[in-house]
Amino acid sequence: MNQAALDWYYQAAQNGDPHAMLRLFDGGACELGDVCPEDSDDWPQAVLELTLPKAEAGDPEAMAALYDIYYYVKEPDEDEAMKWLRRAAEAGHVESMHLLGEIARNDEEGYANDTERLEAAEVWFRKAAEAGYAPSMNNLASVLNHLDQPEESWEWITKASEAGHINGRRWLAACNIEPDWEELTLCNSATDPEPAKGWAILLAIHEEAPGTSSERSLRVYRDSVTQEQREEGGRMMEEWLNREPPLSYFPEKFGP
Repeated sequence: MNQAALDWYYQAAQNGDPHAMLRLFDGGACELGDVCPEDSDDWPQAVLELTLPKAEAGDPEAMAALYDIYYYVKEPDEDEAMKWLRRAAEAGHVESMHLLGEIARNDEEGYANDTERLEAAEVWFRKAAEAGYAPSMNNLASVLNHLDQPEESWEWITKASEAGHINGRRWLAACNIEPDWEELTLCNSATDPEPAKGWAILLAIHEEAPGTSSERSLRVYRDSVTQEQREEGGRMMEEWLNREPPLSYFPEKFGP
């Protein structure tokens, strides 16, 4: 953690942001920079004392924060962390619903088979997706595809694209260019492909969110689009550029 980051995190911590306090702890601010909470030399304990009363009073954001906090206190309590994560989800906190979906999807030992695991994940992803959370729309589409429900899978990946999720937008492009690739089973229920439209979407993604992934997509699909289709796609690009909401990877608020 550099000085500029420390200063911003400390300002956020002074305004009660629990994750800023945990970031200060991660960065060793108290030990290395003598930036400690008032009346304490322990950021995790300080943030717990600040956040727990808010959660107990019914604040979903505070409930969700306790999931992270209980993993940072001197004696981490996984059961308590999960209890508050579920309470946050039940209170309508979409990020908590999404996280519960991810936990279920990745729990290969907690379910009898992959179908049960994916069905458990579907429940939480669907709740968050229906509440408008784009990452859950994207993940729900993937889960439904693996559960052999291609029609609804395509509906949700389209909604993810409309909500600005960059992965949903990429699928929209891929399914318009190469709907018959065996690897692209999610495209099974896509509407009639329009390669020029798919190329236009890839060009727009590269313009709005340039990087190695967008460059790779253009290389991978270039030979699947004719010169005429590429030219038409270039003319159509503006239709897909800088839509609202803007494209995003929707990074987690707190994590590694």
